[in-house]
Amino acid sequence: MKNLPRYLASTVLKEPTLRSNSNFINSSSDPHSEKMSLPNIAYVLGTLTAGGGTMGFVRTGSIPSIAAGLTVGLLYGLGGYRLQSRQPYGVELALLASIVLGGSSIPRAIRLGKPVPIVLSLISVFGILTFGNAFRKTL
Repeated sequence: MKNLPRYLASTVLKEPTLRSNSNFINSSSDPHSEKMSLPNIAYVLGTLTAGGGTMGFVRTGSIPSIAAGLTVGLLYGLGGYRLQSRQPYGVELALLASIVLGGSSIPRAIRLGKPVPIVLSLISVFGILTFGNAFRKTL
């Protein structure tokens, strides 16, 4: 490692830090210090679920699809807004949205094996892992 250029040696030899500009997830409770911030993740998941519910309604005329999609999307959006404005219960709202989505889609994915419930299940598992981990860090 002695032969490394100075600019590389300084980054390679440094101990990994938990700062926002590093490639490591920050262990602090600040949701804005990660590469893809928690509010952005909540907004993306909210858009996906609300858009999916709307598409389900347009394609099949299903009132439960639009109601569930917009409700879960609203929970994600509200959680993202509360995270972004540093208000309490943002992580909890987004985690609740993930649990509600998983509670309805995972059993259907197992039972039916159709693509839409499988994708919704994957979205919910991602949300549960992401927001569950953020919630765990606040304890």
